[in-house]
Amino acid sequence: MPTPGKDLDRLAAYHRLQELSRTPHDLTAAGGLAPERLARYRCRAAGIDLLYATQRVDDTVLDGLQALADESGVIDQFLSMKQGAVLNRIEGFASENRQVLHTACRDIFSPQPLAPEASQQARDELAKLRVFLSELDNQTLRNGKGETFTDLVHIGIGGSDLGPRALSIAMAAYRLPQRRVHFISNVDPDDAHAVLQGLDLSRTLVNVVSKSGTTLETLTNEELARAAFTNAGLDPNRHFLAVTGTGSPMDNPDRYLRSFYMFDYIGGRYSATSMVGAVMLGFALGYDAVIEILRGANDMDRAAEERDIRKNPPLLLALLCVWNHNLLGCETVAVLPYSQALLRFPAHLQQCEMESNGKSITRNGDPLRYASGPILWGEPGTNGQHAFYQLIHQGTALVPTEFIGFRHSQYGQDILIKETTSQEKLLANLLAQSLALATGQENDNPNQRFSGNRPSSVLIADRLDPYSLGALLALYEAKIVMQGFLWNINSFDQEGVQLGKVLANRLLAHMAGRSKDPNYDGSETDRAGWALLKAAGMLGDREPRGKGQSS
Repeated sequence: MPTPGKDLDRLAAYHRLQELSRTPHDLTAAGGLAPERLARYRCRAAGIDLLYATQRVDDTVLDGLQALADESGVIDQFLSMKQGAVLNRIEGFASENRQVLHTACRDIFSPQPLAPEASQQARDELAKLRVFLSELDNQTLRNGKGETFTDLVHIGIGGSDLGPRALSIAMAAYRLPQRRVHFISNVDPDDAHAVLQGLDLSRTLVNVVSKSGTTLETLTNEELARAAFTNAGLDPNRHFLAVTGTGSPMDNPDRYLRSFYMFDYIGGRYSATSMVGAVMLGFALGYDAVIEILRGANDMDRAAEERDIRKNPPLLLALLCVWNHNLLGCETVAVLPYSQALLRFPAHLQQCEMESNGKSITRNGDPLRYASGPILWGEPGTNGQHAFYQLIHQGTALVPTEFIGFRHSQYGQDILIKETTSQEKLLANLLAQSLALATGQENDNPNQRFSGNRPSSVLIADRLDPYSLGALLALYEAKIVMQGFLWNINSFDQEGVQLGKVLANRLLAHMAGRSKDPNYDGSETDRAGWALLKAAGMLGDREPRGKGQSS
């Protein structure tokens, strides 16, 4: 078993950075954003440029951050993760004790992958997917009427929904003709109904995603969908696909047209490049586009192995987060994509960051003495400029921002208006916001005064295509796990979501008990839960079921 790293506040480099944080670089000073600085503070990998001159760092701070990366052994830990070390664990306490090998899903291009067995399993699943997609493309796989399938409904929740949904929306411009994908995640029955009611179910496939095969929300939505197919006179078993763990209750060829496997060493929020996302993306985009996403992710994974922080965008972003969060006291970070296609990307990153690094103990089980993960949030620009940017510019909270942009649009449909295109206007707004946050503005009117010195970074690539999307996804995944290594926390479990599940099942047991026996009283075993149900008015008669609903 690998030994956990050192606590952040026990590193000599951290104490040196604490001293430097008392006088961070002044972006508002004369020469604070000199052209030479803007040109030099740039880091590039896998087609993505990271511009960070608008962060409150100078060469001395960057040298200090390099020392922090070296002393913490963050790159050694990252390589150890990629090679299959059991990092999903808490030393001396019961925990998942698993490998962390989401990178193996895309380390399939090298003749000598770092985790050969896991990468071979990824190749095997991709081979199965390629056969399945070929059968769809050449129309040997059809419905009972001999028609092709035009729609796919993806049912999952958490990491089985957020990442795949974000990637699907991002790649809508590359979707195959006559192929549409839809998502059901919320256990709210209105979510499922709204999706299913508008579909020709006879030409629809349903992809159910659950590693354990027991996720309550997913199985509930699956049964709602199966009931809809049955009520339409269709056999669900000829329309439903499964992405699950080997040997799970869903690993059942009698109930699913095809099954694809996900493995214990891939956490849900890191699973978008596994079959969790690949089945849906393959249906929508085709096999070659899936491979391009994996290729972009793999190239960024390899770039993340670089020890020089000035040449490693994920590591540099992770260190800048520690600088802003732990040393400058910023509690949140905003991810602001200037691309409507990345509409749901911040939501995916919310889970990836906050479920990974929302921890209060070290990997030794000791209470943290310093802050761990920040609150992450965001929306696309330029809409956000007319919403929450007021707080970012002039509010009392200091919000570091990470802007994401692309030099060219996806569709290429644009015109000149007042001598510039819409894409140029979009990017001008992005860059202007970064400059405005950094430099601020002096004014005799305090209402029009901007303090400046509000840090930001810019991530920019040529175009949002499958390759760059894979690279961007992997950049943030690596950034998040590297932050966890720096904080010496386990970024790969999620015990915080378990207690709510346990209590929800207890409340459901009360509801079921009351349904069977009107005199059932759960207050004897669970006074608080029973009282809360009563206060919420949940112990009365149920609404009548809709026509054709299953029991």
